[in-house]
Amino acid sequence: MDVRDLRYVVPALKREFESRRAPIMELVAAQTGDPFAILLGTILSARTKDACTAGAIRRLLAVADTPEALERLSVEEIEKLIFPVGFFHVKAQHLKALPVALREKFGGVLPDTVEALCELPGVGRKTANLVVALGFQKPAICVDVHVHRISNRFGLVKTSTPLETEMALRKILPQKYWMTWNSYIVAFGQNRCYPRNPRCAGCPIGRWCPSCAAPKK
Repeated sequence: MDVRDLRYVVPALKREFESRRAPIMELVAAQTGDPFAILLGTILSARTKDACTAGAIRRLLAVADTPEALERLSVEEIEKLIFPVGFFHVKAQHLKALPVALREKFGGVLPDTVEALCELPGVGRKTANLVVALGFQKPAICVDVHVHRISNRFGLVKTSTPLETEMALRKILPQKYWMTWNSYIVAFGQNRCYPRNPRCAGCPIGRWCPSCAAPKK
Protein backbone atom coordinates (compact mmCIF):
# COMPACT_ATOMS: atom_id res chain seq x y z
CA MET A 1 0.00 0.00 0.00
CA ASP A 2 1.26 3.44 -0.93
CA VAL A 3 0.51 6.59 1.07
CA ARG A 4 -1.23 7.90 -2.04
CA ASP A 5 -3.74 5.05 -1.70
CA LEU A 6 -4.99 6.47 1.59
CA ARG A 7 -7.39 8.81 -0.22
CA TYR A 8 -9.33 5.64 -1.11
CA VAL A 9 -8.45 3.50 1.91
CA VAL A 10 -9.37 5.95 4.68
CA PRO A 11 -12.95 6.56 3.45
CA ALA A 12 -13.41 2.77 3.21
CA LEU A 13 -12.08 2.35 6.76
CA LYS A 14 -14.41 5.12 7.92
CA ARG A 15 -17.43 3.32 6.45
CA GLU A 16 -16.36 0.10 8.19
CA PHE A 17 -15.91 1.99 11.46
CA GLU A 18 -19.32 3.63 11.25
CA SER A 19 -21.00 0.30 10.56
CA ARG A 20 -19.66 -1.19 13.79
CA ARG A 21 -19.99 -0.41 17.45
CA ALA A 22 -17.38 2.20 18.29
CA PRO A 23 -14.39 1.24 20.49
CA ILE A 24 -15.00 2.00 24.15
CA MET A 25 -12.84 5.14 24.32
CA GLU A 26 -14.70 6.65 21.38
CA LEU A 27 -17.90 6.17 23.39
CA VAL A 28 -16.38 7.73 26.52
CA ALA A 29 -15.20 10.72 24.49
CA ALA A 30 -18.61 11.16 22.88
CA GLN A 31 -20.50 10.80 26.16
CA THR A 32 -18.31 12.95 28.41
CA GLY A 33 -16.15 15.23 26.25
CA ASP A 34 -13.91 15.31 29.34
CA PRO A 35 -10.13 14.78 28.92
CA PHE A 36 -9.84 13.58 32.54
CA ALA A 37 -12.53 10.94 32.04
CA ILE A 38 -10.82 9.87 28.82
CA LEU A 39 -7.51 9.58 30.67
CA LEU A 40 -9.06 7.39 33.39
CA GLY A 41 -10.79 5.23 30.82
CA THR A 42 -7.69 4.78 28.71
CA ILE A 43 -5.65 3.69 31.72
CA LEU A 44 -8.35 1.16 32.61
CA SER A 45 -8.72 -0.14 29.06
CA ALA A 46 -5.17 -1.49 28.73
CA ARG A 47 -5.18 -5.31 28.39
CA THR A 48 -8.94 -5.34 29.00
CA LYS A 49 -11.97 -6.13 26.84
CA ASP A 50 -14.24 -3.21 25.98
CA ALA A 51 -17.25 -4.65 27.82
CA CYS A 52 -15.26 -4.99 31.04
CA THR A 53 -13.71 -1.55 30.62
CA ALA A 54 -17.13 0.04 30.10
CA GLY A 55 -18.42 -1.20 33.43
CA ALA A 56 -15.31 -0.14 35.31
CA ILE A 57 -15.35 3.35 33.80
CA ARG A 58 -19.01 3.79 34.63
CA ARG A 59 -18.51 2.74 38.26
CA LEU A 60 -15.39 4.87 38.74
CA LEU A 61 -16.78 8.04 37.17
CA ALA A 62 -19.95 7.74 39.22
CA VAL A 63 -17.92 8.54 42.35
CA ALA A 64 -14.69 10.10 41.07
CA ASP A 65 -15.05 12.23 37.96
CA THR A 66 -12.55 14.85 39.15
CA PRO A 67 -8.98 14.61 40.46
CA GLU A 68 -10.16 15.83 43.86
CA ALA A 69 -12.80 13.12 44.14
CA LEU A 70 -10.36 10.45 42.97
CA GLU A 71 -7.82 11.51 45.57
CA ARG A 72 -10.35 10.97 48.36
CA LEU A 73 -10.65 7.28 47.49
CA SER A 74 -8.35 4.66 48.97
CA VAL A 75 -6.50 2.17 46.80
CA GLU A 76 -8.80 -0.54 48.10
CA GLU A 77 -11.90 1.45 47.14
CA ILE A 78 -10.52 2.06 43.66
CA GLU A 79 -9.74 -1.65 43.28
CA LYS A 80 -13.34 -2.56 44.10
CA LEU A 81 -14.67 -0.05 41.59
CA ILE A 82 -12.48 -1.11 38.67
CA PHE A 83 -12.37 -4.89 39.22
CA PRO A 84 -12.11 -7.06 37.10
CA VAL A 85 -10.08 -5.01 34.58
CA GLY A 86 -6.67 -6.43 33.78
CA PHE A 87 -3.92 -5.63 36.29
CA PHE A 88 -6.46 -3.87 38.51
CA HIS A 89 -4.08 -3.81 41.52
CA VAL A 90 -1.43 -1.88 39.58
CA LYS A 91 -3.97 0.38 37.88
CA ALA A 92 -5.56 1.25 41.24
CA GLN A 93 -2.17 2.34 42.56
CA HIS A 94 -1.57 4.49 39.47
CA LEU A 95 -5.00 6.07 39.77
CA LYS A 96 -4.47 6.83 43.45
CA ALA A 97 -1.18 8.55 42.64
CA LEU A 98 -2.56 10.45 39.66
CA PRO A 99 -4.20 13.45 41.43
CA VAL A 100 -1.08 14.16 43.51
CA ALA A 101 1.19 14.00 40.47
CA LEU A 102 -1.21 16.19 38.52
CA ARG A 103 -1.23 18.81 41.27
CA GLU A 104 2.52 18.77 41.94
CA LYS A 105 3.66 18.73 38.31
CA PHE A 106 0.97 20.73 36.54
CA GLY A 107 -0.90 22.72 39.17
CA GLY A 108 -3.88 20.39 38.96
CA VAL A 109 -4.46 21.08 35.26
CA LEU A 110 -4.37 18.13 32.91
CA PRO A 111 -1.71 18.83 30.26
CA ASP A 112 -2.53 18.54 26.57
CA THR A 113 0.78 17.28 25.16
CA VAL A 114 2.04 13.72 24.82
CA GLU A 115 5.34 14.46 26.51
CA ALA A 116 3.75 16.08 29.56
CA LEU A 117 1.06 13.41 29.94
CA CYS A 118 3.76 10.73 29.96
CA GLU A 119 5.03 12.22 33.23
CA LEU A 120 1.87 11.04 34.98
CA PRO A 121 1.68 7.60 36.69
CA GLY A 122 0.40 4.81 34.49
CA VAL A 123 0.56 6.90 31.32
CA GLY A 124 2.62 5.76 28.34
CA ARG A 125 2.71 7.10 24.81
CA LYS A 126 -0.30 5.08 23.68
CA THR A 127 -2.48 6.49 26.45
CA ALA A 128 -1.08 10.01 26.06
CA ASN A 129 -1.68 10.11 22.32
CA LEU A 130 -5.25 8.90 22.74
CA VAL A 131 -5.99 11.55 25.38
CA VAL A 132 -4.51 14.29 23.18
CA ALA A 133 -6.55 13.15 20.17
CA LEU A 134 -9.88 12.30 21.83
CA GLY A 135 -9.73 14.62 24.83
CA PHE A 136 -8.16 17.73 23.36
CA GLN A 137 -8.94 17.25 19.67
CA LYS A 138 -5.30 17.78 18.73
CA PRO A 139 -3.36 15.78 16.10
CA ALA A 140 -1.83 12.66 17.67
CA ILE A 141 -1.22 9.10 16.54
CA CYS A 142 -2.12 6.48 19.13
CA VAL A 143 -0.40 3.19 18.33
CA ASP A 144 -1.72 0.07 20.03
CA VAL A 145 -1.30 -3.58 19.00
CA HIS A 146 -3.90 -3.21 16.24
CA VAL A 147 -2.33 -0.09 14.73
CA HIS A 148 1.17 -1.54 14.93
CA ARG A 149 0.16 -4.86 13.38
CA ILE A 150 -2.14 -3.58 10.66
CA SER A 151 0.02 -0.63 9.59
CA ASN A 152 2.75 -3.20 8.96
CA ARG A 153 0.32 -5.58 7.26
CA PHE A 154 -0.72 -2.75 4.94
CA GLY A 155 2.93 -2.23 4.05
CA LEU A 156 2.82 1.41 5.14
CA VAL A 157 5.65 0.83 7.62
CA LYS A 158 8.22 -1.84 8.37
CA THR A 159 8.72 -1.59 12.10
CA SER A 160 9.35 -3.86 15.08
CA THR A 161 7.75 -1.96 17.97
CA PRO A 162 4.74 0.32 18.53
CA LEU A 163 7.09 3.25 19.22
CA GLU A 164 8.84 2.72 15.90
CA THR A 165 5.43 2.53 14.24
CA GLU A 166 4.30 5.80 15.81
CA MET A 167 7.46 7.61 14.70
CA ALA A 168 7.23 6.16 11.18
CA LEU A 169 3.54 7.07 10.82
CA ARG A 170 4.27 10.60 12.00
CA LYS A 171 6.63 10.96 9.05
CA ILE A 172 4.42 9.53 6.30
CA LEU A 173 0.80 9.86 7.40
CA PRO A 174 -0.88 13.14 6.40
CA GLN A 175 -1.82 14.96 9.59
CA LYS A 176 -5.50 15.07 8.62
CA TYR A 177 -5.60 11.30 9.25
CA TRP A 178 -3.82 11.29 12.61
CA MET A 179 -6.78 11.73 14.96
CA THR A 180 -8.95 9.02 13.43
CA TRP A 181 -6.29 6.48 12.41
CA ASN A 182 -6.40 4.64 15.75
CA SER A 183 -10.20 4.50 15.90
CA TYR A 184 -10.57 3.24 12.35
CA ILE A 185 -7.76 0.68 12.61
CA VAL A 186 -8.84 -0.65 16.02
CA ALA A 187 -12.39 -1.23 14.76
CA PHE A 188 -10.98 -2.81 11.58
CA GLY A 189 -8.68 -5.08 13.59
CA GLN A 190 -11.38 -6.16 16.02
CA ASN A 191 -13.94 -6.99 13.35
CA ARG A 192 -12.12 -8.03 10.18
CA CYS A 193 -8.32 -7.78 10.06
CA TYR A 194 -7.57 -10.37 12.75
CA PRO A 195 -3.99 -11.35 13.65
CA ARG A 196 -4.72 -14.85 12.31
CA ASN A 197 -7.16 -15.75 9.56
CA PRO A 198 -8.19 -12.20 8.66
CA ARG A 199 -11.45 -11.89 6.74
CA CYS A 200 -9.87 -10.98 3.43
CA ALA A 201 -12.84 -12.15 1.36
CA GLY A 202 -14.96 -9.09 0.69
CA CYS A 203 -12.49 -6.74 2.38
CA PRO A 204 -13.27 -3.18 1.27
CA ILE A 205 -9.59 -2.30 1.01
CA GLY A 206 -8.32 -5.65 -0.29
CA ARG A 207 -7.31 -4.21 -3.66
CA TRP A 208 -4.76 -1.94 -1.97
CA CYS A 209 -3.50 -4.33 0.72
CA PRO A 210 -0.40 -6.34 -0.23
CA SER A 211 -1.24 -8.93 2.43
CA CYS A 212 -4.82 -9.56 1.30
CA ALA A 213 -5.34 -13.24 0.52
CA ALA A 214 -8.48 -12.59 -1.54
CA PRO A 215 -8.19 -12.13 -5.31
CA LYS A 216 -7.58 -8.51 -6.27
CA LYS A 217 -10.41 -6.84 -8.18
